[in-house]
Amino acid sequence: MALLYVTDLAYPARGRRYGDEDVFLTSRLRDRFPLALCHPRDAAALMGGFEAVVVRNSGPVLHHQEAYDHFRAAALAAGTRVYNPLTGRGDMAGKQYLLDLTAEGLPVIPTVDDPAHLDRLPQVPVYAVKPKQGADSIGLAFTAEPTGPAGEVLIQPKIDFVYEVSFYFVDDAFQYALYAPDPARRWELRPYEPTAADLDFARTFIAWNTLDHGIQRVDACRAPSGELLLVELEDLNPYLSLDLLPSDTRDAFVTAFARSLEAFLAA
Repeated sequence: MALLYVTDLAYPARGRRYGDEDVFLTSRLRDRFPLALCHPRDAAALMGGFEAVVVRNSGPVLHHQEAYDHFRAAALAAGTRVYNPLTGRGDMAGKQYLLDLTAEGLPVIPTVDDPAHLDRLPQVPVYAVKPKQGADSIGLAFTAEPTGPAGEVLIQPKIDFVYEVSFYFVDDAFQYALYAPDPARRWELRPYEPTAADLDFARTFIAWNTLDHGIQRVDACRAPSGELLLVELEDLNPYLSLDLLPSDTRDAFVTAFARSLEAFLAA
């Protein structure tokens, strides 16, 4: 089956090389699938000539929101196969999941979307405030007195975490983990050996998201008290940092990705 692989090869991601990662991935996927690459703004117009669309490093949707909304609506209307499937409940659907997970009492950084609900959060000297429709820390501010229109901002206690760590999955299978030892250098990542408790934490959110197929990244922070808290559940186009992996881990990921695609197309 022919694949339309959606990527923005020129997107200037801070600390990440989107283009290099997707050139590598598509060079390996061509061993199993005929495919073509396109920019996210062209996906809706081109997808009719392919059996499925693979959305990868397409950049924050915020930068091409109208084009993405059109693509998503057209794909759903036509029954086009999209990988990751468009049923994701994480970042694919916006940031509402942070509020939902908070309400469910799951281990996430507590979040509200209304300054009037500040009493639902731990009392701290400083809060993080960012637009609800945002990405890549755009519009992030730290303040002692959060403000903003109800329903349009996300408010969280500022946590002086020990480090951030990301867990990478294909379907529901864990692949590898990377962490940033220095909180000020988010994309200076190193391999991380997760404990059984770490993996149980990450799998909680993979199970919650209920995607049968797809690549997901569970981003978390290690709180000063030792527990992990969810920062983000990235299920739309998570960057994978494949260039930082040992070759055997990278090869295993590519194999898992290809097999997931094959199973998705055969379903």
